[in-house]
Amino acid sequence: MSKCPDLIHELSDYIDGLADPTICAEIERHLQDCEDCKVMVDTLRKTITLYREREQEASLPTDVRKRLYHVLDLSERG
Repeated sequence: MSKCPDLIHELSDYIDGLADPTICAEIERHLQDCEDCKVMVDTLRKTITLYREREQEASLPTDVRKRLYHVLDLSERG
């Protein structure tokens, strides 16, 4: 994995801990040498953490959630 775009394709699985160990090792080697990607990964991890914390704090009232899903044409998820 010598190029930054290659990293981006595997980033979600890497951050979620689902990537193949070989891919993880390649990403970690790349992050040692690429400050831009390192900042991107750190920022993405922080964003996910903040989102999860916020998601636990606030939930939409049922009627608002149903209207939102309807407007967005989404199936309601559990």
